[in-house]
Amino acid sequence: MDFFKHWKKDLPAGLVVFLVAMPLCLGVALASEAPLMAGIIAGVIGGVVVTLASGSSLGVSGPAAGLVAIVLAAVADIGFEAFLTALVIAGLMQVALGYLRAGIIAYYFPASVIKGMLAGIGLIIILKQIPHALGYDKDYEGDLNYAQPDGETTFSAISEALHLVSPGAIVIFVVAMAILIVWEMPFMKRRAVFQVIQGPLVAVIAGIVMQRLFHGGYMAVEGEHLVNLPIATSITNFISQLNAPDFSAVSNYNVWVTAVTLALVASLETLLCVEATDKLDPHKRLTPTNRELKAQGLGNIASGLIGGLPITQVIVRSSANIQSGGESRLSALFHGILLLVSVLLIPGVLNLIPYASLAAVLVMVGYKLAKPAIFLEQYRRGWTAFAPFVVTIVVILRTDLLIGITVGMAVAIFFILVRHYRAPFFVHEETVDGVRLLTISLADDVSFLHKAGLSRALHNLPDFAKVTIDGRSARRIDDDVIDVLNDFLTTKKERSLEVTLLGLDANSLQPLTDLPANVPSHARAGYIPE
Repeated sequence: MDFFKHWKKDLPAGLVVFLVAMPLCLGVALASEAPLMAGIIAGVIGGVVVTLASGSSLGVSGPAAGLVAIVLAAVADIGFEAFLTALVIAGLMQVALGYLRAGIIAYYFPASVIKGMLAGIGLIIILKQIPHALGYDKDYEGDLNYAQPDGETTFSAISEALHLVSPGAIVIFVVAMAILIVWEMPFMKRRAVFQVIQGPLVAVIAGIVMQRLFHGGYMAVEGEHLVNLPIATSITNFISQLNAPDFSAVSNYNVWVTAVTLALVASLETLLCVEATDKLDPHKRLTPTNRELKAQGLGNIASGLIGGLPITQVIVRSSANIQSGGESRLSALFHGILLLVSVLLIPGVLNLIPYASLAAVLVMVGYKLAKPAIFLEQYRRGWTAFAPFVVTIVVILRTDLLIGITVGMAVAIFFILVRHYRAPFFVHEETVDGVRLLTISLADDVSFLHKAGLSRALHNLPDFAKVTIDGRSARRIDDDVIDVLNDFLTTKKERSLEVTLLGLDANSLQPLTDLPANVPSHARAGYIPE
């Protein structure tokens, strides 16, 4: 089967994604004040249900940090069981959005903004892991916002960590980073065995070994410094930890408000991540976005029915998948299966993993998203690409993903407007026998966005000049622009201007190419007024 065609690359990549996803699932649940098992459930469903329904080759889905604020407020307001009802409804809405072809929105995000989003997330990952690298583990994994629920910010948490360092955690982080760097060396990549045995796995195992060696001493790394996976003593005990939605709350107005909010925000985050993941894909495959919305909807329905958190496609996990050599959906599916198996069979072993070793893995993921070469590439493309890129990064660092994307989009649109303001026409001027001759050549599509620029250019024309308005290349002229041209023609006598129209009908000022077929051919060649 094609699904297993690249299993030699997909299984090791899925293992790395599992190591990255596990603490993130727990962290998002903790921040949402939901049961820890809810985060694992969302990770399993995102890895299995969404992956099987999705058409994304490398996207990985699971509980999203961007939805924490919504979940936290909703759980406090309507309770967790009623929230699960809202999640099921949100999933149904997402499926409907898929059938309504709302996924087309993904194709309208500028590349500079998407690259800024990736670089911004990369920098956030690095900054958020510094406290964990130092042994300060008060903040939950997966937090991507500048402001944190406990009143700390990204930078104040780093400052606090500098006063509460753990020597053991630092040693574990440094050793793990050294392993990951060595694994990236060309001589390691040339050996097949090291393509199967992934560096992150070795780094995590080294962390466990050192944690056991440091046990009980000055360098001890224990308690809150370790992963805290819920322990299910049996399958029956695991099932007993699941929660069912309270469908009697379906008449609650706040349930519907929560559902609509979840559906819209989760869909937008998914589409953003789909676009970003496709750009990272070495094979440049395109994800069918409408199918992705349906898949995410199915995932959220399933998650809501058995007590999980909301699901989106997540760029941190997706980029880890790509960086680890994932080739197909099998890697995402394998990560979901590993999450389920780990909870059922080896939670005790996984609870020996220090956050410091996982911090090294995530720092490497962040670095690959925010390499200096990416900044240099955008800078070389000019300010129209570099400004939205930088603004997106800065705003994401100081707020969150959606606000950063929104502001970055606004900056990108501003440059588009400026470009349209300047580009709808070209002015050529020459002087013959002391008479100034000016030709204004209109572009093929002159829209209302060009109104201001054209109006200003016509207003600034010198008096006593001969002006030619050349519309032979125009295919469409908006009514707003026609009004500007009419106003100009009305004042030409006052300004002693001699105006010639080419390729424009004298009455409608529309391009002659758009006139009915019964217009004489000589009229289509242009019009020269008396």
